[in-house]
Amino acid sequence: MRAEFYKYIEDLQDRICEQLEEIDGSAKFQQDLWEREEGGGGRTRVIENGAVFEKGGVNISAVHGPLAPAMQKYFKVGDVDFFACGLSLVIHPKNPMVPTVHANWRYFEMYDKEGNVLDQWFGGGQDLTPYYLFEEDAEHFHKVSKEACDKHSPEFYPEYKKKCDEYFWNSHRNEARGIGGLFFDYLKTSEEKSIEDWYSFVTEVGDSFLEAYVPIVEKRKKLSYSEANRNWQEIRRGRYVEFNLVHDKGTLFGLKTNGRIESILMSLPPHVQWVYDHHPEPGSEEEKILKVLEKPKSWV
Repeated sequence: MRAEFYKYIEDLQDRICEQLEEIDGSAKFQQDLWEREEGGGGRTRVIENGAVFEKGGVNISAVHGPLAPAMQKYFKVGDVDFFACGLSLVIHPKNPMVPTVHANWRYFEMYDKEGNVLDQWFGGGQDLTPYYLFEEDAEHFHKVSKEACDKHSPEFYPEYKKKCDEYFWNSHRNEARGIGGLFFDYLKTSEEKSIEDWYSFVTEVGDSFLEAYVPIVEKRKKLSYSEANRNWQEIRRGRYVEFNLVHDKGTLFGLKTNGRIESILMSLPPHVQWVYDHHPEPGSEEEKILKVLEKPKSWV
């Protein structure tokens, strides 16, 4: 399973990077191969200062070795070994009318010292963070995500949409990071589902990503915007940074397993503002998105 899933994310990384380069029409992804001292490594690809994408990363990694003491405590296990691989991406467009997007699909195994598999599971999801709300874009992103889920169970979309709303919640701000999508974790073998079934589901969601995001970018990338729009985008990006550094479990896992700092922090946007006690004008488009972020909404 680990070999099959890694091959899948290698191919998916190629497909996503190729299509995003085509949309940008100017910048290309720069590739950085790296190795982890304790075991494993990855293939980081970053795009910067493009015509459409200000900064983005589409990274894959496969790391293994002894599980760090901090993570043993987190998983409530003893001295075990682990293998983890996944694809993680964050795309920050230049135009404030184009939303930021994040996605991640991952696989984890845990072993005893004889190499026997003690546990294995999939996780991941995809979510959208607009700076200006176009409801049809939110509906499209959720519709594509729901269609991917429905091929495997009618229960998946409502369950994983709810988990996404709960996970990407900036509790210290009492607001959502964005308009959600899907979030799932600890997808394990059960009486109903084999690990192969979960592989089929997770790859279905991975394959849906470009269909969910690309039409939105194409529709919004040439819209005009003002300096005020750009300032608002940078203020909202500050909330994105806050979530990733304060709450995100993936960031925490990377830092506590001696992950590669440049790859872990590639999710951070290049231009950000923190304005003291900022509030948008009542009735403005800026206030409109804040109202939506106060309470999760049903989009499909």
